[in-house]
Amino acid sequence: MTTISTTTLAAPLRLTLVIGSSRQGRFAPTVAGWFHTQATARPDLTVRIVDVGELDLPHIFGAPTPRAAETRAALADADAFVIVTPEYNHSYPAALKNLIDAHGREWQAKPVGFVSYGGISGGLRAVEHLRGVFAELHAVTVRDTVSFHNPWRDGAAQADPIATEEAETAAKTLLDQLVWWGQALRAARAARPYGQ
Repeated sequence: MTTISTTTLAAPLRLTLVIGSSRQGRFAPTVAGWFHTQATARPDLTVRIVDVGELDLPHIFGAPTPRAAETRAALADADAFVIVTPEYNHSYPAALKNLIDAHGREWQAKPVGFVSYGGISGGLRAVEHLRGVFAELHAVTVRDTVSFHNPWRDGAAQADPIATEEAETAAKTLLDQLVWWGQALRAARAARPYGQ
């Protein structure tokens, strides 16, 4: 049986924040920036960002791209993920699906949380579709989400239109769950690598 160092278990969780929209003029960086502030304020997390809008992902899996190795390393190194996604046509963006499908083991036995935005549904239909995808990849999705309904409507002129007490409470709940699962699964992977 593998011996797990207490230093490893006590270290902050490595969270990779995935920005899941690549559309021109996207609102995703605003949402991701706000959530990044929430996550980096916690001493139990370190945060890295993967932005599908900057990756130039291939449409043919396995085709080399300039940032493929860097992206794979950022996903493999993570203890946990948060996906920031809009809702497009009752689901999530194609660029995000491309990123997810281009990787496999990187997601396994790790927790995934969601921050969504959209119209009246706040992106929750996209989140429900993503839960099934991540279950197939052997990831664990946390129950609570952060969801923004029409976030651009009321606060487009404000510096931070989504920073509300309600949103901050939802972010804390999501992150608390993610940290619990992240710590538990990190210890489990250290004791016995997943799939072995």
